[in-house]
Amino acid sequence: MKLNRRIAIAVVFTACAQLLSAQSPIKQAGKVTAVTVNNQDIDVTTENAFIKLTVYSPNIIRVRMDKQKLTADFSYAVISEPIKTRVDITQNNDEINLTTDSLKVNIRKNPYLITFSTLAGEVINQDEPGLTTSWVNESVTTYKHMQDNEHFIGLGEKTGPLDRKGNAYTHWNSDTYAYTTGQDPIYSTIPFYIGVHHNVQYGIFFDNTWQSDFNFGASNNRFASFGAKGGEMNYYFIYNSHVADIIRSYTSLTGRVKMPPMWSLGYQQNRYSYYPEAEVMRIAETLREKKIPADGITLDIHYMDKYKVFTWDANRFPDPAAMTKKLNSLGFKVTLIVDPGIKEEKGYGVYERGLKEDIFAKYPDGTNYTGQVWPGWCNFPDFTNPKGRAWWGSELKKYAAEGVSGIWNDMNEFSTWGQKAPDNILFNYEGKIASHPQIHNVYGLEMIRASYEGFKAARDNKRPFILTRSGYAGLQRYAAIWTGDNRAENDHMLLGVRLMNSLGLSGVPFAGMDIGGFTGGASPSLYARWMQIGAFNPYMRNHSGINSKASEPWAYGEEVLEITRNYINLRYRLLPYLYSSFYDATQTGSPIMRSLTIDYTHDENVYSGQYENQYMFGKAFLVFPFDGVTNYGKLYFPAGKWFNLYNGQVQQGNQKIALDLGISQLPVYVKESSIIPMQSQIQTTAEKPVDTLYVHVYKGDVNNKFVYYEDDGESFDYEKGEFYKRTITYDASKRVISFAKVEGSGKSKFNNVKLILHGFADNTTFKLNGKQNKLVKSFEALMVPISRFDPTGQSNPVEGENVKNIVMKNSNDVININY
Repeated sequence: MKLNRRIAIAVVFTACAQLLSAQSPIKQAGKVTAVTVNNQDIDVTTENAFIKLTVYSPNIIRVRMDKQKLTADFSYAVISEPIKTRVDITQNNDEINLTTDSLKVNIRKNPYLITFSTLAGEVINQDEPGLTTSWVNESVTTYKHMQDNEHFIGLGEKTGPLDRKGNAYTHWNSDTYAYTTGQDPIYSTIPFYIGVHHNVQYGIFFDNTWQSDFNFGASNNRFASFGAKGGEMNYYFIYNSHVADIIRSYTSLTGRVKMPPMWSLGYQQNRYSYYPEAEVMRIAETLREKKIPADGITLDIHYMDKYKVFTWDANRFPDPAAMTKKLNSLGFKVTLIVDPGIKEEKGYGVYERGLKEDIFAKYPDGTNYTGQVWPGWCNFPDFTNPKGRAWWGSELKKYAAEGVSGIWNDMNEFSTWGQKAPDNILFNYEGKIASHPQIHNVYGLEMIRASYEGFKAARDNKRPFILTRSGYAGLQRYAAIWTGDNRAENDHMLLGVRLMNSLGLSGVPFAGMDIGGFTGGASPSLYARWMQIGAFNPYMRNHSGINSKASEPWAYGEEVLEITRNYINLRYRLLPYLYSSFYDATQTGSPIMRSLTIDYTHDENVYSGQYENQYMFGKAFLVFPFDGVTNYGKLYFPAGKWFNLYNGQVQQGNQKIALDLGISQLPVYVKESSIIPMQSQIQTTAEKPVDTLYVHVYKGDVNNKFVYYEDDGESFDYEKGEFYKRTITYDASKRVISFAKVEGSGKSKFNNVKLILHGFADNTTFKLNGKQNKLVKSFEALMVPISRFDPTGQSNPVEGENVKNIVMKNSNDVININY
């Protein structure tokens, strides 16, 4: 009797659910009605959806879903094709099972629900039962079950905390002048995040260019979700045993950074705006007079004739080519800002040529869309049209001919006064025609693509430097990004650190912020701290806004100048390390600024608000970016041993310590077993260092290797094998340091190597290729640990650090140092 009653209740409940579903404005995928298996593809039809699963690789599964039958698709972000993979696919009446050598996928049929698991059966990620994927009108959302204590990191340029849990975010590229530290959205869109729980981690890339929304438990305790206002549900699920490998897999889809020109890694002095030419030259000459290493000067919109792109103000800059030549002689490269708005003005050659080529975005009636920006009423190039990109590239030839080395893409969200471009603007979309809501988030990406391709073609095998404010997933293929119009405030400085760390987690290693703050004016202590942190940014750019305090290093007094100069000096001595780290990024997607979640993923402390700003600079330096106001800070040291950068003292890991902070030093530590190549002090990358490469090795209990890389720093000849590369290995168990045989046809700029050994005992004996070697005992720290710094960057002996030196010829053959 009781059993029959339960059956009756279940029947009634099911009938009610079906009735509610039929009447609901929400359409769920529903029950699977048909399945077709074709090699690495599974086509699934449900009551309300068409689904295709594609095995992209053993650890990447693509899921596409729509209410209509799926047609040929297109992506501006994904540039790779599926690789041939061994897959085992089985099914029965209840489920479909797919297995690769890396993961398992289970699809429940009634109703549709997908689960990703490890080969051992541990759940990595699964749809939320009862919700899965659904449509509300044209909006589509996938709901994922939120695991206990799950962390969410990445998602590109998003404000707020490192751990996204409990928050929601929108992707709609926006011009957000002086944005708050919690404002969302801001400038760029990278709809890729990493989930971490129960000793597993995964990535999800939602490749949909419409306005998208991500919810990581905001206003609910049941699910994490991602969805968009239009288009398909189209996501890539990535599983790997390490976060670094998830980033590697994500960038195998969306591409990786190319080797930047060496000069772009030097210090960049910017201002809104430097003009006329005499002021630009004064800034350049003062940097040299005060021995502040620098490589770049950027000109903002006041270099133009009435803000019209591809023009110069003839009164302020009467001979641009002569000016860039003079700056080049001083070791400076010029970067110019460009905006997409083309002023509607008869006789303005750029506009007239755009009209003739018919490359502007249009209304449905065929007239060009007009919006107002700096020059006035403007038309906007359609960068989704190959013809539009080619036209833009042809206009850039003028700048290349005048000796300009970098192009700074601004206002490319795209931004107009009123910030409300109409939905009915039409774009070519590679010949398929699409409206503004679908194109908005990729407009900036295609603008920087046009800038990169056009400027590259115009510069005779010289690498272009492209900077952007906006973009979409894959932007790392074309440009560096900076975090927009920030404020000269402590919390903005620390937010900038988190933004760059998040961009690094999202496949973008070349990032920077406006050091010193764009709006307002920093205090001397805040400026000093910001410049110290800036020395450990991938792109070191000082920039301040109009009508604000001048922000050059000498504007804050002599003590701040000396502090700033010392840290810029350090950056220039570290260029071999930084350049080699960029080479690693080209091969693996690995970021330069590394959130601690990459290497210490399951250490709960690294997600804490107290320690979330800490990061690794490359794989050797642990940076503690404290603000410029407080004199007391708390540091967390992850597992391992850590050497104080300034005195060599060892700090054991898995500990929290309190530290009295002075403004003269930024707390920085070196990871045990680290290998750090350095060079002599230079004032510009155009200057050749002395012919000795200094290789610092820190004793440790773990093995390590570092791939040292050189090329000419300016051409694409490295793609033809003209580079110099060798792997340096520290084997703690075998007690040997090895320099592997050189790879590549290039020649090193260094004839000698000075190996500087930190932390080895006094009685340690060393053999160079089996022969006893004479050692020199001296202090060779990376910096001077005093408040008044020697501007040459040379160090004085400091008691307490045990350092030994070995000097040897930079032979192309294998070198072994036994100890």
